[in-house]
Amino acid sequence: MTENRDLRSGARAAARDPLLWSIAALVFLMFGMRALRPLFAAAFPELQRPIFEQDSFAALTVAHVTLVALSSAASIVAGVAAGIFITRSSGREFRPLVESAVAMGQTIPPVAVLAVAVPLIGFGEAPALIALALYGLLPIVQGTVAGLESVPGSAREAAAGLGMNPGRILLRIELPLAMPVIISGVRTSTIINVGTAAVAATVGAKSLGTPIIIGLSGFNTAYIIQGAVVVGLLAIVIDLLFDRLSGIRAAHGAAPGD
Repeated sequence: MTENRDLRSGARAAARDPLLWSIAALVFLMFGMRALRPLFAAAFPELQRPIFEQDSFAALTVAHVTLVALSSAASIVAGVAAGIFITRSSGREFRPLVESAVAMGQTIPPVAVLAVAVPLIGFGEAPALIALALYGLLPIVQGTVAGLESVPGSAREAAAGLGMNPGRILLRIELPLAMPVIISGVRTSTIINVGTAAVAATVGAKSLGTPIIIGLSGFNTAYIIQGAVVVGLLAIVIDLLFDRLSGIRAAHGAAPGD
């Protein structure tokens, strides 16, 4: 009886889970967009092709996620390293320079970066990855600096009193305590890149921006809506996954004896 009640309770909780609903909606649009043909045909009767069919939305989503994952990984490595460097005594004098550089990377539109990169390295994924990696640096650097600066000085002093060298203090004390703030910066950077990766289609990189760009050039509003909705759902799913990760970390951190 108790097991049945627990199962029903779990099923009700799953039915109310926004992450599961968002994933279900995303999967449906990835593989079942053609089923919505009557809806788009009725909404846009003037269009001969109301559904984007040059490529599958599943392939476009995989390509989009790959671009975001690779560029975000580069941003994380460079951003966390830069944040650590400018919070050390040897790198504090470079802090204004680093902060200005990463801020400039986000104030310059990605399209401008693509315009500069394409003549140098050609069309495709490479210029898109460079633009996205630069655009995603600022939140990660800011989150790393804020997280490390929020670590109590008493924690560092206690670790030093136990004989830890600066490297071990960073790895064992500072980074674990700063991790929630760092992850918050990574979350912001990744969500920004999910939306920004759509511009990769302008330089020939496959992404969910492809139907949007084709729709804009061909005055096909249906294509624009389809690409934008899938991009929006992908951003929601990733944001909810980060939220779930934060919840798991908080619960694990609160576990007795952890």
